[in-house]
Amino acid sequence: MFVITLRFADKTKAQQLMDAHNAWIRQGFDDGVFLLVGGLQPSAGGAIVAHGASRAQVEARVQADPFVAEGVVTAEILEIAPGRTDERLAFLKAA
Repeated sequence: MFVITLRFADKTKAQQLMDAHNAWIRQGFDDGVFLLVGGLQPSAGGAIVAHGASRAQVEARVQADPFVAEGVVTAEILEIAPGRTDERLAFLKAA
């Protein structure tokens, strides 16, 4: 499981790239890799919970984000090896 943070570095291009960034997010959900996407508050960027892909696959996916490619955000990928979960999240330990 991965937690990805996307922190704003240069917001000047964010609006013009928003549609492409949102399409990238949709693709992550369509591919079954993204479980959750949300904003870092207050207006600091975004965060993603990803699952079901290797680190290399997640890194490649993050590099394909137009916000990352154009320097709008800087990305950090944290890999988590779940050791204990609520039963509703047991699928995270199984992988």
